[in-house]
Amino acid sequence: MTDIPDSSGAKAGKPAADSSLRRNWAKLKRNKAAMFGGILLIIYVLSALLAPVLFSGNPSALNLMNSLEGPSFKDPLGTDELGRPILGRIIHGSRISLVIAVGVVFVGLICGIPLGLISGYYGGKIDFIIQRATDTMLAFPGFLLALALVAVLGVGIKNTVISIGISMIPLYIRLVRGCVLAIREEAYVEAARAVGTRDAKILLRHILPNVMVPITVQTSMSMGTAILFAAGLGFFGIGVQPPTPEWGAMLGSARSYIFHAPHVVTFPGIAIFLAVLSFNLLGDGLRDALDPRFKL
Repeated sequence: MTDIPDSSGAKAGKPAADSSLRRNWAKLKRNKAAMFGGILLIIYVLSALLAPVLFSGNPSALNLMNSLEGPSFKDPLGTDELGRPILGRIIHGSRISLVIAVGVVFVGLICGIPLGLISGYYGGKIDFIIQRATDTMLAFPGFLLALALVAVLGVGIKNTVISIGISMIPLYIRLVRGCVLAIREEAYVEAARAVGTRDAKILLRHILPNVMVPITVQTSMSMGTAILFAAGLGFFGIGVQPPTPEWGAMLGSARSYIFHAPHVVTFPGIAIFLAVLSFNLLGDGLRDALDPRFKL
């Protein structure tokens, strides 16, 4: 038996898709907060990609003679307790944060989407097992779960990504499952079943494309959360380890000097704040632009 043919041809589908993209882009452009977040995100990504160009020196090189110096022409953001330039460490630290954010989202997507699809589509015992495991993970606050996993796996970038990524998996499972429960009752899914289309093809061709909008929004939010969680782990000294320039670790090592040299904690904190803000604002804008239930 054959699958149901598409109701519109390739020529008709492409202009419709282009029109939808232009309409969504127009809605996104009208959202000033989202555009501000997008600009911040572009600056953040460019600083990560061009870090060796923007700051060619070694951000971990010690210079105890210049420790805790305030902002100056030579060091625009001052130096830390070991005489290292804060600007250079923030710029190079953006690469670490970006790697962690992308890695965490990858772990969440690669594990959460398949489990959410299977749980929502098949239901029954498999849904019960997946959802009870999800409930168990959600019983712990996300940061505490990541903290416990790092304590078991050990410190370092790799284990930080794995730990925070695992804490994100339940969010994707619940999100995808909720969408699938509604979509699987649609007429086109029932018709695909009626003509004998395999379940795998129904999930990948008919259901998955229709849950990409909420997944896209959640991905943007998760990246901001991942940066915040990684900074928290670094602050407690169990995330990325010195001398690697990571924003949370910078805050943790400088907290003793908050009154004597406030610039040491102020600028890394601002970097974390702006990075998380950019992802959250863009995520809200994408939700408003892509979800037809929201109108600007």
